[in-house]
Amino acid sequence: MAFRLVILISLFWGLLIWQPPELLGQSSNSLQVEDVGSAAAAPPADPEVGLEASVEQVEPEPASQPATAEQVEDAEQVEDNGPLPVGTTVDSQTVAARATLVRAKALHQEWLNWRTKMLLGVVIVTLAIASLVGQYLRRQPTEYVNPALVRRFRQRLNSWWLMCAILAFGLLLQPIGTVILFGFVSFWALREFITMAPTRRGDHRALFWALIVFTPAQYILIAMEHASVTWGNTNFNYYNLYSIMLPVYASLFVPARIALSGDHKRFLERTAQITFGLLICVYSLSYAPALVNLNLTKSDGTPWNGDPAGLLFFLILMSQLSDILQWTWGHLVGRRVIASDVSMSRTWEGFAGGTLSTGLIGGALCWVTPFLFWEAACMSMIVGVMGMYGGMTMSAIKRDRGVNDYGSLVLGHAGVLDRIDTLFFAAPVFYHLTRFFFSN
Repeated sequence: MAFRLVILISLFWGLLIWQPPELLGQSSNSLQVEDVGSAAAAPPADPEVGLEASVEQVEPEPASQPATAEQVEDAEQVEDNGPLPVGTTVDSQTVAARATLVRAKALHQEWLNWRTKMLLGVVIVTLAIASLVGQYLRRQPTEYVNPALVRRFRQRLNSWWLMCAILAFGLLLQPIGTVILFGFVSFWALREFITMAPTRRGDHRALFWALIVFTPAQYILIAMEHASVTWGNTNFNYYNLYSIMLPVYASLFVPARIALSGDHKRFLERTAQITFGLLICVYSLSYAPALVNLNLTKSDGTPWNGDPAGLLFFLILMSQLSDILQWTWGHLVGRRVIASDVSMSRTWEGFAGGTLSTGLIGGALCWVTPFLFWEAACMSMIVGVMGMYGGMTMSAIKRDRGVNDYGSLVLGHAGVLDRIDTLFFAAPVFYHLTRFFFSN
């Protein structure tokens, strides 16, 4: 336990002192542009008037190439050349594009603000306290505590420490590093899912495309979207591509590729297995890191001054908490099992108590999100409901295949799929609700 504490506390302090590399190499022109962006970020009565005023208040400095009123791309040229001189006339479209570019770069530099660091610190302290409780319970006589429950609690605790360490490391790597981390997780999850059932020789080429081509391509598109948003190049909408690539093009390609192999035995079962694995392990999970690309606002439309890393951390934390609380409530007051042939540990009482408890905790953590208290509570309960659906679905697949766990990668708690099954259904629903109601 001491080793886990040293590693996690070191990661936490690393987050506190970490500075993005972009902040160390800023030119004077870039810093002046950021000052303009901060002035424009103040909420004026009229957004366009406020933006124009902020442009006119800049100190005189000759620009190598002034902006024109015909092309929006001039905003990028102005950004590269420095502030506009006094009296320069630009149209509202160019001003809006310039402000969007400055705001995007400012958001990129605010990765991991104090809210996210504080939430990570709270999680680390909570895990440390839980570890002490686990050590205390292990030393109690068997007549006072259930050794099986204590052992399972400590096993889950080990997996939570590992997940927290991996997530903290991914957050240290900045947004692109976080996307890459989720890409590796999806790759391993899909590998576990595919190896759970036997495959035939005719599936090997299709599996190559699923694991080596489609999985990286999904996350490359998400990373490219982040890069385009960060640097203001929003001419191409990457969301329109990565939101349909797997459910449309990959779902059509995989069965066609298997059919070309000439092996028709259990054809429908084999194609369904690979396409469902892509849909769950890659497509659905990829919406979690896609949260970092959203231009988040509050429910009233005003800009949110937080960072998307906190919202990603909030989603993962709520999905794990809902699983913990539903399991805890189920063992305390559970009477009616939801589906005994699928999972004996999930009860209606545990589902209700865990979902409501998750909503209360999520509402209390609204300060790390763009949501109000009741909005954060509702979003957390939705995560709890969808997490239960995801867990039940993955448990049903295990029962169908006659296995207890998907793998043994995570020490003490089976494989990757067993730990993140609550995210598969929760991530896409949470992303789209946030995109539709809390994003420009």
